[in-house]
Amino acid sequence: MLMSEEAKKMILAVEKKANELGVAISVAVVDEHGTLMTFLRMDRAITISPRFSKAKAFTSGTLGMPTGDMAGFSGEGKPYFGIQSLYGGRLTTIAGGLPILKEGKLVGGIGVGGSSDVSQDVECAKAGLAAIE
Repeated sequence: MLMSEEAKKMILAVEKKANELGVAISVAVVDEHGTLMTFLRMDRAITISPRFSKAKAFTSGTLGMPTGDMAGFSGEGKPYFGIQSLYGGRLTTIAGGLPILKEGKLVGGIGVGGSSDVSQDVECAKAGLAAIE
């Protein structure tokens, strides 16, 4: 089980990394059911970034995969084709969402959105994971 104190630590670590990178992002942490545990929208983050971060966290937290890894499987004829339209658009294949595992068990997901370079979103999400390892 992911604890609220861990989710808060993750948010703070992501915010610190985003500041180091000079980007303003939103970050969401969900449990294994996709229920939002904590969220932060940094000052100056683009207005759509909350939706991106929540979709990334929900996708990784419920499916147990990094969102960026799913992109190769979501094209026409692929196993995840059309995944973005499921659950009313709550799923995404845009990089920046990572599953949260404890002892190999999926306990949630973290999603970061708002950077113009999704590799920075991933870097921030990884900093969040590192905060609870």
